Amino acid sequence: MIEVNAGGSMMITGEHIPFYRLLVMRQGLQLEIKGIRMSRGRTCYAMAKSEFGFKGNREKVLAQLEDYIADQRDTLNEEV
Repeated sequence: MIEVNAGGSMMITGEHIPFYRLLVMRQGLQLEIKGIRMSRGRTCYAMAKSEFGFKGNREKVLAQLEDYIADQRDTLNEEV
């Protein structure tokens, strides 16, 4: 859930935190495809491959991650 405070700031809470983490991972992977690293630690490509067991190059892993995000979005919409 996204809570909006009186000052206009937003906070992601509850079961939506892992979903937004996936969205950030997707954005990071899109940057890595363009040649930009999002952090000095592990790449989003390596995280996606190890956490979800995806196979292939960066573009194929991105497509698999986008499919996974769509499934998660559908699951969250069904719960609401």
